[in-house]
Amino acid sequence: MGVFVYLIIMLPFLIFALVLSQGKGTFLIAGFNIMSQDEKDTYDEIALAKFMGKMMYGYCFCVLLWVLNELFHTQWLFIVGLVLFVVLTIFLMIYMNTGNRFKK
Repeated sequence: MGVFVYLIIMLPFLIFALVLSQGKGTFLIAGFNIMSQDEKDTYDEIALAKFMGKMMYGYCFCVLLWVLNELFHTQWLFIVGLVLFVVLTIFLMIYMNTGNRFKK
């Protein structure tokens, strides 16, 4: 049962990753979609979308580890996936908010 729940969770992450990694779908990025058009014009939308797509693939990998945990009944896979999820999130927050990396 848990495997199906994790797969249902992973499916939207994978769809978002596919869309964003093509440089499209910036309207899916929280915060960016509520900016005024003038603010959006100061950002490189394609680079931002591609970076977020890579991060979504990372989150998919974390959920995949949780699926494998359910299949093989090993607690360490869940712990590794959870730690990786937290580390990815912290990295995302720091990387996105420092250095003006996605400004034009």
